[in-house]
Amino acid sequence: MTKKPFILTLFIILLFNTAITYSQELKLSNLFCDNMVLQRGTEVPVWGVAAPKEKIRVKFAGQSVTTRTGKNGKWMVVLAPMEASKTPREMTISGKKEIVFSNVVVGEVWICSGQSNMQFSVSNAPEVDALLSSAKNIRSFEVKRTVSFKEEDNVSGKWKDVPPSSAVAFGFAYFLEKAEDIPIGIIHASWGSSSLEAWMPRDMADEFPYFKDIMNDLDADTETRNRINKALSSGEERTTKEDIFMRRQPNILYNAMMKPLAPYACRGLVWYQGERNTRYYSGVPMVNEDNWYHRVIGMKEYGDVLQSWVKRYRKEWKNKKMHFSVVMLPGYGKGTNNNPDIDSKSPTAMSWAWMRESQQKVLDLPYTSVVNTIDLGDETDVHPKDKLPIGKRLALLAQKHTLNKDIVAEGPVLDQVKAQDNGLVIYFNNAKGLKTIDQKDPRGFWIADESMQWHMAGAKIVGETVVLSNDAIKNPVYVRYAFAGKPDVNLANAADLPAYPFRTDNEIPTDE
Repeated sequence: MTKKPFILTLFIILLFNTAITYSQELKLSNLFCDNMVLQRGTEVPVWGVAAPKEKIRVKFAGQSVTTRTGKNGKWMVVLAPMEASKTPREMTISGKKEIVFSNVVVGEVWICSGQSNMQFSVSNAPEVDALLSSAKNIRSFEVKRTVSFKEEDNVSGKWKDVPPSSAVAFGFAYFLEKAEDIPIGIIHASWGSSSLEAWMPRDMADEFPYFKDIMNDLDADTETRNRINKALSSGEERTTKEDIFMRRQPNILYNAMMKPLAPYACRGLVWYQGERNTRYYSGVPMVNEDNWYHRVIGMKEYGDVLQSWVKRYRKEWKNKKMHFSVVMLPGYGKGTNNNPDIDSKSPTAMSWAWMRESQQKVLDLPYTSVVNTIDLGDETDVHPKDKLPIGKRLALLAQKHTLNKDIVAEGPVLDQVKAQDNGLVIYFNNAKGLKTIDQKDPRGFWIADESMQWHMAGAKIVGETVVLSNDAIKNPVYVRYAFAGKPDVNLANAADLPAYPFRTDNEIPTDE
């Protein structure tokens, strides 16, 4: 007598759950909505959910593509590559019901991500703010700043027919649009004081033991997890203190703000991040209540982790040619957590120079670029306002490296060093029209012999080379250029693009 009611109850539960599954309405990722920009010249995935086995049809720009949902209700179709178009069109998605998105255009789509200097608003950068009145054909998707302990399928936000809030992202979009005269779409996903680790997929723990330790500790930290869940449940009411606490955790920004963006078709990702990882030169520091948020990798290892991060994102987007444009950290006068007060002009001080060197390791990978900011920044402000040149240089790099334009997009880059008499001759790539921006002799060069005692070098431009010497050094061997926290530099090429910092020695710092 007791068995039949149990079976009947179980049957009703199963029937109810099945009904819920099969009544799932047609929905798309939030990335697909009115005002969206689709990437030109490549296949464009479109995806969402509906009832299992439901037939889905997507129509856009003369294309009609169909599929059926899987058992889990998920579906995806792929539109064939399209040419850029400023003409607004409708996208129709139909199943048991029909959804129509209006004002859809095709152009160049970029994700702009990182920490506070990417989040830095247009209104706080006067030169960038002045461009708003002449901006056109720029649209944006602002990703809601939140976290999650699991990888999310959807993201909060919507496309708007307005420029992004980020000064760097808007400047980039503005100059790219002016050059190409096509729609530019920016997906802006940044959060101040976030580390590289905050944007790392959990499975990168398989490659980096330090990240595995951090994630294991987060899993076991019930107090932290409860605190974050409580902050999330309070929604917009959460305090700034709780906001900071969440965004300085590992992995959980990726889960909520980046994972759901894949595989939205885009040309690439602009990455302006690194400040959080400059507090130590090497390794992951032990932490206490005062510096718990510093438990991230240091400057030395950052470049290796960044390379793997790029590869992992390309895997997520299923796009081996997805371009990554990294914004080099600009000039800044502070040192590390252990030694913050440094000589910002010294080539040996523990400064952001070591992070810039690490960031440039990304160039070992194909389809990457680094925006040189060595002539920018602020001695005392970690949030400098000179964001306009960054946007210009990002646009130049995008034109050259992703749109195959025959332009000069980088400043002089070290090619080789040769000994000459009692000096050294520096040869560069991208050195046509080599000059100084103030018509004075080049500054920022230091040389050393085998003793590794560094001396400021006298420098002269000879053709497309720079000749270095110092009477105190008979046989100079090594060179460091602009290798300081806030170097004084003036070397550029005919395109007014600054020379990239470099060093030719293998010496490792000792003041950590």
